[in-house]
Amino acid sequence: FLGIENLLTMVSVATSVPTACARWCPPNSSCVNSTACRCLPGFSASSGEVFTSPSDSCDDINECAPPAAVSCGKNAECLNTDRGYHCICTPGYELASGAPTFRNESENTCQDVDECQQKLRICKSHSICINTQGSYICQCLPGFKLNPRDPKLCTDVNECTPGSNPCHNSTHCFNLVGRYECRCRPGWKPIPGDPSSPKDIVCEDKDECSSGEHHCHNSTICTNTVGSYVCHCRRGWVPKPGFQNKKNTTICEEVSFPTWMPPPGIKSQRLSCFFHRLQDLRGNLRSVSVQSTIQDLIQEVGDLLEGPQDLENLSQSEQQFVATNLLLGLENALGWLGKALPIGAVTFSSSAGTVLSLEVQEQGYENITLIQNQTKMLLTWDTVHESGDSGPTVVGLLSTPGVGRFLAKAPLVLDTVEQAALHETHKGVLQELYHDLLSDVISAFISNKDPQNLRHPVTFIFQHETPEKAIIPGPREKVFCVFWEHGQNGSGHWATSGCRMVGTKDNSTICQCTHLSSFAILMAHYEVQDSALTVISYVGLSLSLLCLLLAVLTFLFCKAIHNTSTSLHLQLSICLFLAHLLFLTAIDRTEVLCSIIAGALHYLYLASFTWMLLEGLHLFLTARNLMAVNYSSVNKFMKKLMFPVGYGVPAVIVTISAVKANFHSLCLLQHSHGIVYRSNIAFYYARA
Repeated sequence: FLGIENLLTMVSVATSVPTACARWCPPNSSCVNSTACRCLPGFSASSGEVFTSPSDSCDDINECAPPAAVSCGKNAECLNTDRGYHCICTPGYELASGAPTFRNESENTCQDVDECQQKLRICKSHSICINTQGSYICQCLPGFKLNPRDPKLCTDVNECTPGSNPCHNSTHCFNLVGRYECRCRPGWKPIPGDPSSPKDIVCEDKDECSSGEHHCHNSTICTNTVGSYVCHCRRGWVPKPGFQNKKNTTICEEVSFPTWMPPPGIKSQRLSCFFHRLQDLRGNLRSVSVQSTIQDLIQEVGDLLEGPQDLENLSQSEQQFVATNLLLGLENALGWLGKALPIGAVTFSSSAGTVLSLEVQEQGYENITLIQNQTKMLLTWDTVHESGDSGPTVVGLLSTPGVGRFLAKAPLVLDTVEQAALHETHKGVLQELYHDLLSDVISAFISNKDPQNLRHPVTFIFQHETPEKAIIPGPREKVFCVFWEHGQNGSGHWATSGCRMVGTKDNSTICQCTHLSSFAILMAHYEVQDSALTVISYVGLSLSLLCLLLAVLTFLFCKAIHNTSTSLHLQLSICLFLAHLLFLTAIDRTEVLCSIIAGALHYLYLASFTWMLLEGLHLFLTARNLMAVNYSSVNKFMKKLMFPVGYGVPAVIVTISAVKANFHSLCLLQHSHGIVYRSNIAFYYARA
């Protein structure tokens, strides 16, 4: 009916339109006459259906909005258009006829659209499409979850993340695509009768050693551990170079006693017995434990040094040769045998005082400290363990008190820094150094590294005798940290290069060294040469010799004055002349002649004092007998007494002194002490 009404209106308007028409009619309108316009159907003006004002406009009527809201029905919505409107189904619905639009509720046949059937791959992998009223959802398969950024994409759920592991603690959780499995850890096996589901499996340790599933070398023994196994060396065996003990790939070799030959050219029955005993220890190594072999070796060394017997009769150079051989042989043997010891620290000692502290480590990062009764050694792990090094590392500290008697008189060689410091301090010419050994000789060694160039210094703390109680203080003293440097000929000397003293107290000294060897604390004594005193001594003694020579010639050849008194003066002059002459010519003699010269000077100066005593006695008796007019009897008495007493008594005293105290140990005629001897003549007389 609405269409017919519009048609009739248009016909009536067309028949009544005058010949004149308004030119100002706005868009979406038609001319009524020359003064009025009418909006087209679907449009309206603000002043009414027909308007005469040129300012009016025809605006679209929104049929979908109140008050003239059009009802499209359920699951549909009104859509306003230009000059009209139409109804459409909401998203997820469509008309049964398949038409895109309809006009009102009576034409509404909107029904749900099954998107899952229309688009089979509307959901991505690992999910299924589920249709809903007006829409659909993508539901993830078990073991997957929706991606927050894409609701159509499902990603795998990692059931094995920490804190949510659903497997038993005897198994490993393995995440798979959309699922997970629980598998036995390496070295474990499922418990018999365990459920077959891979999610509920429970495992127990597998004994690879008893089942024969291990891969240990035949030089090792298999030991089962929880979840695995280790291959460790047999007793008396050590890992080969490049292998570590207690690993699945360990390969071992039998420990053999290192070759240790006696020092050539040394004839000593006691030393031969010692090396014969070493041969027995080498032969018994397979039948006894390494601990027993090391203990026996320490005991044998202690017994040798405690009772050296004929070794004391060797020369100093031969004794030093023997000591060097002992120290080097012990370091080599103990470093090699120590590799067969279990990991940890152990101490060996002998009844003679020889003590060995060992620490065996495979890997570590802390400092290593070895402590003995009088010595402590501190070093870092990276000092002893080279990068890429394998196998256990042995660190040892050996104290051999008895070896000090062989090395005490060895020469001391100062490095250039120490020499320069002494010269700078005293501004003079230093005489030859002599020293005393304050501490025991200790040897520090490691098993698998060159100990001559360490990455970090090693610290030693020595406890030793208080110097004031150990020796007679000299005019110049200094404590040195020294090590035994062996030479090409097998002997050696004390040296200071590479070692420095950090600090010292009365009975404690701290040293740091950049190499390992045998160490000790020495108290060095030295004197600064006084050239003025030397000139005075030589000039004075030369004048004395001249005067004494003239006196001897006078008393000997001037017969007019011959009597008992001049005879006494003559013997005194002869003794003093020989003593001074011997002193001047014997200052720079070696120690071989020093003992003979010391005895001769002892005798000559004692004889001089004895002749002085006889002169005094003769003078006393002469004065007393002059009052009694009995002078001839005094002369007869003195002639009988003076020669037996003047030369006999000193000879007896010197002989007794030589028997009780060796002159070699009391020799003071070193170059640095010649003047001291002359000023201490009274010492010999007081001693007699």
